[in-house]
Amino acid sequence: MDFDKIIDRKGTHCNKWDDAGKHYDVPKDTCLPMWVADTDFRAPQNVLDAMQRMIDHGVFGYGGDDTSYRAAIDWWMTTRHAWPVKPEWIFTTTGLVNAIGICLDTYTDPGDGIVIFPPVYHAFARIIEAAGREVVNAPLARDSDRYMLDLDAAQAALTGREKMIVFCSPHNPVGRVWTREELEAVAAFTRRNDLLLISDEIHHDLVYPGHTHIPMAHIDGILDRLIMLTAVSKTFNTAGMHVGNVIIPDDTLRRPFAQKMKALSLATHTMGMEMVTACYSPEGAEWVDALVAYLDENRKLFDAGINAIPGLTSIPLESTYLAWVDFADTGMAQDEFIARVEKGAGIAANHGTTFGPGGETFLRFNLGTQRARIEDAVARLNKAFGDLQ
Repeated sequence: MDFDKIIDRKGTHCNKWDDAGKHYDVPKDTCLPMWVADTDFRAPQNVLDAMQRMIDHGVFGYGGDDTSYRAAIDWWMTTRHAWPVKPEWIFTTTGLVNAIGICLDTYTDPGDGIVIFPPVYHAFARIIEAAGREVVNAPLARDSDRYMLDLDAAQAALTGREKMIVFCSPHNPVGRVWTREELEAVAAFTRRNDLLLISDEIHHDLVYPGHTHIPMAHIDGILDRLIMLTAVSKTFNTAGMHVGNVIIPDDTLRRPFAQKMKALSLATHTMGMEMVTACYSPEGAEWVDALVAYLDENRKLFDAGINAIPGLTSIPLESTYLAWVDFADTGMAQDEFIARVEKGAGIAANHGTTFGPGGETFLRFNLGTQRARIEDAVARLNKAFGDLQ
C-alpha cells in the first residue's frame, strides 16, 4: 500500500485537478488543489482486480442478483461498526447528495423547514434550497478549538414548519466525532420536535485514534424516525462511481422511500455493486486501516506546520481528511487571507463561507493526498504568511 506514490490526475476529467482554476484565483501550472473532497490515492488492489474482471468479461448488460452486494454491506457494518444491517433495509442511490434529495422529495413538502448544523457540508443547504425547502440553521458552538452542538439555540431557532434534520456524523468540516451523549441529545431533540433524522455518516470509516464513531442507529428510541446514509466513496476514493446507500431499519418509514425509488425507476449499476462488494471485504478493511494511519500522520504534519504560523489555527481533527483552518487571529479581511492562500501559495482550498454561518474566517484543506504534497502545502503557506513570523 504505497500511499506516497504520486499519481498524476491532470487531464483525466478530474474536477479537483482540472477545474480548480474555474473556481479559485490560482496559478494554472503550479496550483496545488486541496478543495474537492476526494483523495489522490488509488483504490485497493482487490477493487481494481474486481473492475478488471468485469472489463475482461467485456459484457456490461443489465444486472441481476445483488445478494453478495447486500451481504458485503451487512458484513462491513457488522464487523466495523457493530451494526447488523438486514438486506431489505438497503436502497442504493446515485451518491448521498442524491439520497438526501430523494429523502426531501419523499418525506417533506415545499416550504418545510430542514434543520442543519453549520458550518456544515455545503451541499446540504444547496439541495434543500433547490428543492424549495427552507434551510433552518442551528449553528454549532465553538469553545476554543472544539465544536459542540447547541441544541438550546437550535430549539429557539425552530419556527414550527420543520420536518427534518440533516445531520453530519462525523461532522464535515469541523472534524468532530460525536459522543454517545451528544447523539442521544440529538435523538431527544428529534423526538421532541416530531422530526425525521437523516444521518449522513459517509466519513464513519475515517476516525483517528482516541475516538470511536457510534452509528446513530445504536441510539435508543430513534429507529422509527431514522434514515442512515453510508457510502464507500470517501473511504475508498470511489466518489466518481456515485454509489450511496440509504439504510432504513423501520418498516413504516421504509415503505414510502421504496415507493419513491420505484417511481423514479432507480437501480444499482452492476459495476457499482461489484466495486462496493470488493471494498467491503477483509482486504478492504486492511487497506482502510493503513489509510487511516497514513492520514493521521498527514494530519499531524499539517497541524504542526499551520499552528506554527502566527494567527493561523488548524482545528484538531477527530475524523475526516478535511482540515478546518481559522485565519481570524491574523486580523486580515477575508479577501486578504484568501488571496495569500490562492495567489501567494498557489493552493485551492474551499472558502469557509460556503459552509454557512461560522465559516467566515476559515478555509478547508483536503489532506487526502501524498505526504510530499502536504509538506509542500505547509512550505507554501509558511512563505505566503512569512511576514507574520
